[in-house]
Amino acid sequence: METPDALAVVDATDALAGTVTSLDNDALRRLARHPLESVGQEYPHHAGAVGGPEETVRPREDHPVFYGCYDWHSAVHSHWALIRQLRLFDDHPNEAAIVDGIDARLTPENVEGEVDYFDKHPTFEQPYGWAWLLRLAAELHRWDDPRAARWGDALAPLEARIVDLVESEFLTQSRPFRVGTHGNSAFALSAVVDYARAIGDDALAADAASTAERFYDDDVNAPVAYEPLGWDFLSPTLTEANLMRRALAPAAFGDWLDDFLPDLTAPRNEGFLAPVDAGADGDGGLALHLVGLNLAKGWGLAEVAEAVDGNRADRLAAGAERHLEAGLDGAFTDDYAGSHWLSSFVLYALTRNVDEE
Repeated sequence: METPDALAVVDATDALAGTVTSLDNDALRRLARHPLESVGQEYPHHAGAVGGPEETVRPREDHPVFYGCYDWHSAVHSHWALIRQLRLFDDHPNEAAIVDGIDARLTPENVEGEVDYFDKHPTFEQPYGWAWLLRLAAELHRWDDPRAARWGDALAPLEARIVDLVESEFLTQSRPFRVGTHGNSAFALSAVVDYARAIGDDALAADAASTAERFYDDDVNAPVAYEPLGWDFLSPTLTEANLMRRALAPAAFGDWLDDFLPDLTAPRNEGFLAPVDAGADGDGGLALHLVGLNLAKGWGLAEVAEAVDGNRADRLAAGAERHLEAGLDGAFTDDYAGSHWLSSFVLYALTRNVDEE
């Protein structure tokens, strides 16, 4: 696997497995650069709908912690990316800057402001932002470090509020959303399952797995030829498969996968196994979603490959490697439309299974 110079040290086997635990300082600086810059950058910002002149529109006033990165969910997962780098990679070259920035933002008073916003706008960032907030909380729970304890204590009221909303407003929904963007139900459900297992909440894990089965257990013959449907950054097919891998026992998942993706490696589906050209329909802007899609399909194909065997596994793994290579090649753009979020996708792709080893 060829990667940009700053990530040339990535081992291809570890990258496919999502178990990268060693990066040199140049690679770590590259991974931290854009999240570190973006979490404190208030503008440009997608402030959302404004109901009247009395409503606050300045991001920092509405969101004292997560005001940067153009939108709230990107600010959340950029904090996740910075904290995860500190936890997984010792002696991070940007450690002092990361810690100082998070200490300044992630305070009890600031979190109180975030909770107050959700009290007034309980559907805000459902479900994508909720998913990343739970991943951030899980990261802090996993890390035995005084800084994680300090940040986790500060975040706890918002974490509890989001868990309540997940249980009352998300797991109770009547149907899934199968889009390739923020509304995707399977992506968020995967985060709920991972969070619940990380903190040992068996009831929440079971409820999320049950919702996954209710939403997707009867799905067959995924229409992979229709992807991507637009400026997708997730594959609905692979995101669903990755969720069901979490929700079902291995044997049951194998049976479900045979019905859901009976012929993914058939010649007519060859296009699905090839990366998307993120510059084919215009460089920058929303087209950078397709760079994220290549990364997401890379980890998605790799996860499915682990659940099958023989020629299918080999072809899926080869497709995963091509997608990861294409995603890494385009992820470190200076175009803010991509730079404010793509590093998080890179880090997730490379390290997603470190805690499962």
